[in-house]
Amino acid sequence: MSEVVLKFEKLTKKFGNFTAVNGINLEVHRGETIGLVGPNGAGKTTTIKMIAKILRPNSGRILIRTDQSDLEDLQKVSRTTNQIGFLIDIPAFYNMTAYQLLRYFANLHNYPKDQIDKRINELLELFKLTEWKHEKVKNFSKGMTQKLGIIQALIHNPEIIILDEPQTGLDPLARVEIRRYIRELQSLGKTVFVASHMLYEISEVCDKIALINYGSIIGFDTVENLAHILKTSELNCVLLEPLKPSELESLLKKLTEKLHPYLDHDLDPKISMIPIKYFPEQQGLKIFYDGQNKSKGEILKILIKEFENDFTVISFTQPKTSQLERVYTEMVKNNKLNNGVVRKNGN
Repeated sequence: MSEVVLKFEKLTKKFGNFTAVNGINLEVHRGETIGLVGPNGAGKTTTIKMIAKILRPNSGRILIRTDQSDLEDLQKVSRTTNQIGFLIDIPAFYNMTAYQLLRYFANLHNYPKDQIDKRINELLELFKLTEWKHEKVKNFSKGMTQKLGIIQALIHNPEIIILDEPQTGLDPLARVEIRRYIRELQSLGKTVFVASHMLYEISEVCDKIALINYGSIIGFDTVENLAHILKTSELNCVLLEPLKPSELESLLKKLTEKLHPYLDHDLDPKISMIPIKYFPEQQGLKIFYDGQNKSKGEILKILIKEFENDFTVISFTQPKTSQLERVYTEMVKNNKLNNGVVRKNGN
């Protein structure tokens, strides 16, 4: 495993009697993309602001790996500015041109002056904003402003990039592009820390997910491992044509018999009473199985070979999002019961 570059030790932040971040412990390794996921008011932005030194923790600390390769207390180190790039929630800029703005930030971070123009051009090209280089920011759309915010976080080529709600206010196409840019950062070996309340966006790009609620980390692992907490795996099969209602009961019985060795026979009744369900509005089957990759392959073979006269499978997927949502909902519910209180404010 790669070295730890960012570490939270019992990190706590209070506003009066209100605890916004409650004793967080977390390690981020070099090259990882970590998602901090939680509803509004869970503590995400407060955590990000402490990394940015906008807020100071009441107790606990954040450790960062410095140029000297040691983990040091962030509050006691002044030379970390160039190691981290930040996008704090919705960016707002002075009404300069994109070029003027990025040159200003590059100089602020002491980026080599003879390389600034080249760096600006590279990033504008990567984010498809080259033709807007000399346009005033006031003429930018919300999505373009968000991209510019990410570029300013990258302009000095930091090792750690912190993105707070990078998809905020973006249309679906722009959100897809932001995910692509995060993958670009991954390919460059950067360490990326993303805070969001969008489960799907996070699950698509992150190596691990930290679930936060009431200021506490209630789960931290890969999406797949978090899903195993509820011991439920599912497959979605979309069919070419709808199944006939008159044949549905007998067909589901036959499917259950043929797929029996690979189905989840300890299925939580809160999720489903039966391992195979048909949804006519989606023309699809939902199959709850044992979660083994080998089983997934066998199920597909059986569906294609032994049911070729009954239906045609046109899509066969294992949805990560629904599993993550179910895990998160269950964890939040348990965490709420354990806390016995409802937070009324804070980020």
